[in-house]
Amino acid sequence: MPKALREYKLRQWLRLQPLIHAIKTARYRKIDRRFVCQPAKDGAISDIRDATRGRNVLLTIAFGDAQCLDLQLRLTRGLVRHDLHIVADNSASEASARENRQVCIARGAAYVRLPANPWTVKNPSRSHGAALNWMWHNVLKPAAPTAFGFLDQDLFPTQPCDPFEPLARAAFHGDLRWAGSQWYLWAGYCFFRFDAVSRKPLDFGLDWFAGLDTGGANWQVLYRDVDPNAVPQRPITAFAALPGIELKQAYCEWRGSWLHEVGLDGDLSLKAKKREAVLRLLEPVLHVSQTSARQSDWRSTR
Repeated sequence: MPKALREYKLRQWLRLQPLIHAIKTARYRKIDRRFVCQPAKDGAISDIRDATRGRNVLLTIAFGDAQCLDLQLRLTRGLVRHDLHIVADNSASEASARENRQVCIARGAAYVRLPANPWTVKNPSRSHGAALNWMWHNVLKPAAPTAFGFLDQDLFPTQPCDPFEPLARAAFHGDLRWAGSQWYLWAGYCFFRFDAVSRKPLDFGLDWFAGLDTGGANWQVLYRDVDPNAVPQRPITAFAALPGIELKQAYCEWRGSWLHEVGLDGDLSLKAKKREAVLRLLEPVLHVSQTSARQSDWRSTR
């Protein structure tokens, strides 16, 4: 929702911004509601709901980078404790969707091809938020998992971990972002205990007029009455993936032990070289993950 009326300054009132923001917000919500009601293009939704019920579920929004998705699924399978990994495909092209689907089949992830997203070309942040809301209303909420977590597709674990473990002490956790005095969990890494949030009118979209990016629309219904100091955190460190290149041109992050490629940031002409550098960093981790995954598969067949 737009900012409270008392937060607008006189010059904003003179420009009729409160009215304009209210009208635009209503239009955006109408578009989002229409999208959420559309059926999936592909995916056994009923079966995925059954597989989700009562389990700890990872969910990745994919959008046109099969190599990136493959890296994440290989790593999460061997390093991250979870019961099910769902990929919600938000790709613009059918060719990309076919590649992502094949990756999911190869790596044992559940696959959902989302309906055509009205925001994909216009606004990537709104597109991501709408995709999260589609999965919440059509899969997660009716399925009632024990817990669920959202991952950016270019976020890669590098050590064994259990991101659901902090939920034994907190209703949700993830990486905090701030907009003035308001805060929210970054949509690329956030985890929720279902019984603590299922009855709230969740909105994983953005609230741009209040300065809140994807996931920030939950400020009013979920975060505002919670002490952010009580939310488990991890260190975040920025680094340049390429030697001799400025940070802002080859921007990457360490988020705890997870490597975030930040594929939409930096100099896009360096994207291929940046991916090569990320692959070099992940190569030894992939070997460990694959060994761990094989051992897990062997134990599950005994």
